[in-house]
Order: sequence, then C-alpha cells, then structure tokens
Amino acid sequence: MDEIFEKLQAVADRYDELNELISDPDVIADTQKFMKLSKEEGSLRDTVEKYNEYKKINQQISDDEELLREKLDSEMEELTKEELSDSKEQLEKLEQELRVLLLPKDPNDDKNIIMEIHGAAGGDEASLFAADLFEMYSRYAEKQGWTIEVVDRNETEVGGFKEIVLMITGDSVYSKLKYENGAHRVQRVPVTESAGRVHTSTATVGVMPEAEDVDIDLDPKDIRTDVYRSSGAGGQHINKTSSAVRMTHLPTGIVVAMQDQRSQQQNRVKAMQILKSRVYDYYQQKEQSAYNEQRKSKVGTGDRSERIRTYNYPQNRVTDHRIGLTLNKLDRIMNGELDEIIDALVIADQAEKMEQLRNE
Repeated sequence: MDEIFEKLQAVADRYDELNELISDPDVIADTQKFMKLSKEEGSLRDTVEKYNEYKKINQQISDDEELLREKLDSEMEELTKEELSDSKEQLEKLEQELRVLLLPKDPNDDKNIIMEIHGAAGGDEASLFAADLFEMYSRYAEKQGWTIEVVDRNETEVGGFKEIVLMITGDSVYSKLKYENGAHRVQRVPVTESAGRVHTSTATVGVMPEAEDVDIDLDPKDIRTDVYRSSGAGGQHINKTSSAVRMTHLPTGIVVAMQDQRSQQQNRVKAMQILKSRVYDYYQQKEQSAYNEQRKSKVGTGDRSERIRTYNYPQNRVTDHRIGLTLNKLDRIMNGELDEIIDALVIADQAEKMEQLRNE
C-alpha cells in the first residue's frame, strides 16, 4: 500500500493547492481558468474524502492495538477487539475503493453526450430496431433522472429511423453510456415477414461527449456554412425560407446538416454544437486508436463498426460480446433496465485498467 499511499498523498496535496488557487481573485477573474481548476478540484474530491476516512480508520486501528497491549478488563478487551475487527474490514473495503479511484480517469466521464443512432444493415427492420434502441435509451435516461432532447431525426415510412440524434444531459452521462458505442445486432421475426423466419439486422450507436469551449476551439475559417430550404414536415413556411443549415469542418471533412429546429439561428446553434462534438470525438478516436494499438482493450469505447451486443427476441436474450455476459431478460432491458449490463462493463473496464497498472 506504500506506493498507493504516496499517490494518495500527492492527490491530497494537489487538492489543497487547487482550493487555494480557486480562492485567488486573479483566478476567479479568469473564467476559463477558474472553470478548469474547479473541475479538477471536483474530480479529486471523492478520492481525498475517502483518503481522509482511510487515515482516520488507520489511526483508530493503531489506537486499538495499543490499547490491547495494556491490561484491560474482559468486557473492555472484548469491545476493543470487536471494534478492531470492524475497523480492519472497513479499511480493506476503503483500500479497494481507493485503488479504483486512483485508476486513470476518463476526462469526459462527467460530460453530457450527443448520441447518434443509425439503422444499418437490414432495411426497414434496421430502422425499426434503431427506434427501439432510442426508446430503450430514453427509458434508461428517465430512470437516471437525465434529460433527453431530440436534435435531429430522419424517419422512415414504416415508423423507424434512418438516423436520430439526441442530446442527453445530466449527472455523469458519458461515464455510463460510453460503452454503448458500436454495432448492435437484433435477431427477430420482422413484422413484414409472413413466413415467420428470424432475420438479423443491425443498428449503430455513436456516443460523443459534448464538447465544451475549454475542450476545443474551432477556427471560424475552417468552417463552411451553407443554408438551404428545409424539407419534410413543417408546412409551407418551412419550404419558403432557407432555415436549414449545413456546416462543413474543412480540415476533417465532417459535415453536419440541421433542419429540425424552427429558425435558421436555432439550426445554426444546434449544428455548431454537434459539429464541435463530432470534431472533438474525431480527434479523440484517433488518439484512442493509437492507444488501442499498444493495449488491446476488450471493453473499449472505440470502433463504431465493432459488433458489441446481440438482442435475440425469440429467446428473450441479450449477449454483450465484449465481456461474454448473457442475460435472459431482453424485455426488461428494452424497457430501459440497463444497469446490470452497464455495471458489468464498468467493473470489467476497471479490472482491465488495474491489470495494466500492475504490468507497468
């Protein structure tokens, strides 16, 4: 524990330093610096609180062991031994929690997300499955107390989605939904299938942390903006005015088209929000790919084409292929009960990172 103790003391020292810095009037006057330092201070708070608790219990153990070396009456000795046993249990639990808290942090974990769900292989059935995934994530978000806003959608005639883009805001959204990035496969009998044969279709889910101004600063010279007339629902007004917006980030070639909002200004704001997140995600994916070349991560949050999960309707079964988890409760999972899968993925990710630290 000595090596961990040194790391924890370094974290505690940095925490004290940050508290001094964010009380400095010069730092308070610099909004971006203040935000950045406050964010860092907030990210260390849990670790420092647990570390202080650890030190307190460690001291309690030393005091009790010292006490037992003295002559005590039998009742006092029994009570002290009992307290010592409880303290040692607590210390072991805290030590495990502190090891997890010291794992390398994903800087995006506390962020809101932009999620893109696309119907992929399988035509109408893929678009219907994309709609089912949208419902599943909406119900999960509701259970978490998060807010969902549909930013853009491209519906199909059968009631599915070629694509739907959502913004999910709340407490640490990315930390839980980042594992949903990838290809989701469904096996079921389509409504249109008269012979009752099981078909396989796929939908892809993209999860991007919402980019903040401190994360990425896009040069206006790198963005080409075109305006055009919206199509689809909205009546005559929508076709008479050029309210739709298409933004292209020239260095990466990333394009965002937005026509779901009521005015050109609203479409510009939403398009810029998504463009920032896509560009930020693009550069992060490149870094992640380089990182994954060195360490093959099973859980990962990288390649969107990787098949991560199968939803088998005839057998009411869901399988997450990254960790070999199979649950026979598809109906409950599609109703937004994703905690069991997400918790298992978080634990697998933490175990993998611990293993990597031990091998370094």
